[in-house]
Amino acid sequence: MKKLFSILAMAGLFVLNTNTVSAKAIVSNLSSTIATTAVMLQDEAAAEAEKGFTQVLKEQFIQGGAGFMGIVLLCLILGLAVAIERIIFLNLASTNTTKLKQQVEDALASGGVEAAKEVCRNTKGPVASIFYQGLDRAGESVESAEKAVVAYGGVQMGQLEKNVSWLSLFIAIAPMLGFMGTVIGMIQAFQKIAAVGNLSASLIAGDIQVALLTTVFGLITAIILQIFYNYIIAKIDSIVNDMEDSSISLIDMLVDHKK
Repeated sequence: MKKLFSILAMAGLFVLNTNTVSAKAIVSNLSSTIATTAVMLQDEAAAEAEKGFTQVLKEQFIQGGAGFMGIVLLCLILGLAVAIERIIFLNLASTNTTKLKQQVEDALASGGVEAAKEVCRNTKGPVASIFYQGLDRAGESVESAEKAVVAYGGVQMGQLEKNVSWLSLFIAIAPMLGFMGTVIGMIQAFQKIAAVGNLSASLIAGDIQVALLTTVFGLITAIILQIFYNYIIAKIDSIVNDMEDSSISLIDMLVDHKK
């Protein structure tokens, strides 16, 4: 009997040890699987984080389709081209009017009208051009000089506002094209619903996504161009105010010179 109990005890210990080893192996395998899954999730999260704003924007643009998205992109490119050209032109047209007025006044006092005209010839910008036109008619009368200044001021204003209307056109067209793409995408989605006969989110999700992306990119284009447009308009207003103020100063200088 004692031998039987001894044999049974040894068998139980053997089974217990075997089960313990198996449990440890299962736990070890489970822990390894969890760790591997965590590492994979971390790698995926890191890959998503590495995608910059430009990459995400590019992917969304491609998903929007080449139809309306291409037209919206064309509006953005043309609008930026016009905006950059106007900004460069306006910055080159800006003049230190206070310094120019002082130089013209000194030239009138020391060398007369011809010396003042030479100063204007050597200075860039619409204000110097207006001064030159007024000085060129100063030999006739102050009234003739004033008319020349007013007339040429209108010409210079037209040069400053050149192509700005195209920029405003692109600002208006871009969101309209986006909305049109949205409407067309929704029409396609409802056509699929009508053809299948039931409403399924997976069936129309792609068309709705494309429709909404066209609107988003149209609005982004309009916002970007609107910022440039407001800057250009503010720059034009500043130059025009300088032109008007300088024209009044020129007439006053000519009146004093005639005395």
